[in-house]
Amino acid sequence: AIPPSNSQSCPPLRMAAALQAIGPLDGRYRNRLQSVADHFSEYAYIKHRVEVEIEYFIALISMNPPLPQLASVKPEEKIVSKLRAVYLNFTEEDALWVKQTEFKGGAPGGPPLATNHDVKAVEYLLKWKMTEMSKEAGFEAFAQVKEFIHFGLTSQDINNTCYPLMIQRFIRNVYVPKCAEILATLDTFARQWADIPLLARTHGQPASPTRMGKELMVFVHRVKSQLEALDSVPHCAKFGGATGNLNAHTVAFPDRDWVAFCNKLIDGLGLQRYQCTTQIEHYDNMAGLFDACRRINTILIDLCRDIWTYISQGLFKQKTKAGEIGSSAMPHKVNPIDFENAEGNFGIASAVFDHLSQKLPISRLQRDLTDSTVTRNIGIPFGHCVVALDSLQKGLGKLLLDEAAIRRDVNNHWEVTAEAIQTVLRREQVDGAYELLKEETRGAAVTEESVGKFVEKLKTHDTIKLSASVIAELGAITPENYVGVFNKAEQSLEEWAAAKLSAKQVDSVKEAMAKQRKVLAADAAAK
Repeated sequence: AIPPSNSQSCPPLRMAAALQAIGPLDGRYRNRLQSVADHFSEYAYIKHRVEVEIEYFIALISMNPPLPQLASVKPEEKIVSKLRAVYLNFTEEDALWVKQTEFKGGAPGGPPLATNHDVKAVEYLLKWKMTEMSKEAGFEAFAQVKEFIHFGLTSQDINNTCYPLMIQRFIRNVYVPKCAEILATLDTFARQWADIPLLARTHGQPASPTRMGKELMVFVHRVKSQLEALDSVPHCAKFGGATGNLNAHTVAFPDRDWVAFCNKLIDGLGLQRYQCTTQIEHYDNMAGLFDACRRINTILIDLCRDIWTYISQGLFKQKTKAGEIGSSAMPHKVNPIDFENAEGNFGIASAVFDHLSQKLPISRLQRDLTDSTVTRNIGIPFGHCVVALDSLQKGLGKLLLDEAAIRRDVNNHWEVTAEAIQTVLRREQVDGAYELLKEETRGAAVTEESVGKFVEKLKTHDTIKLSASVIAELGAITPENYVGVFNKAEQSLEEWAAAKLSAKQVDSVKEAMAKQRKVLAADAAAK
């Protein structure tokens, strides 16, 4: 098993550097996005390339029987640990060495002129590291075998293994746990507010009442479904040489099973290997992953707009924070800015996800360079997703349910009992029940008093004969109790995660949910 990394996180930006940033991810939001930088920054990209190159070299020296040229380097624990330390202890200085070699040249032990090639610069770094390590006792043979760094590979063998590895780790360690925290908040609110009646609105008009808890649970179900879809997308790597046929490996060592070798290597990294490719991976599965993230964004935009509307209707209030200003002109305002910020960032993320999923699977013949320039932007939509998820969580944490306002709202619309009354009348086989209620309620001011009078008239109606129990049943209908069913005791999120998500994702999801429930419990206690 590969041990955990001891390397530096991606170095944080200084405030002065943030002021020079072109976009907000490296500007105003940068201090919120360290987890994204740790996975998708240039530093992280170089580090992942070094990791893949080293693991490939370890796999080469571990072949049985060994390649004759590598027989002097045994895959002993001290050898493997020494090699893995190159990426496990990767530093900012190492990354700068690579960038100097790519753009300027003259780095210690590197070529004097710029390579203008990023992967080649990584290869030179590792060869220099091998030379330096060979000066230590027990590692002398490293100098003799350094030409097997990047042996038989093309740049995309490294890049097309790095990106799925970076994405997989980010999805499992950052993105899905943040989604799980949102789910925990919504699920908690849904169960707490399960018995709070809510006036529904369809086409913007009052409709049959529902429950606040149930409406939030709708979003829990929707996000859960898409997280299952996201979790089912395989993380795949391309590792097969210049045009996908392992030509160089086969010509050098035709007696070896290079397909099995590559499959084992990629499997050991926790990925799946594409078996038939051009110079690059197809990106079909990666496109599916981006599409799944985009669908989650769409659902959460829908949530943001609904909560925004409930706030504008006065059904929710928001906690205020000392010193914060809602409007530069109107001192009284407490704006739903967290939900607006989340909506905007989800939208930008989705736009980029859409381009990635449409563009990446297309490449001329065996490969053109368009995928390279596009994949460098993979961290951008995930960055906006993190900003959005954090803003959404912050906004949800500010919500104060105004139960009195909610009940007042629903009780001001007795016309919504018309559906209930006409349905009972139809059950009793009253002819024209729908038309009867339509005549009484459509476009009219319907009140508790007018509904009561209508029910009273049914007692002595010339043609409609109803029993006293049915009359009582009709008289008991109110907007508050006409809310249908909602099972707040349904399967817990933890049970869902254990049943539906992959084993490698479940623990981080449960941990995130437990963390958020503690936050909510502390918040409830403070209230």
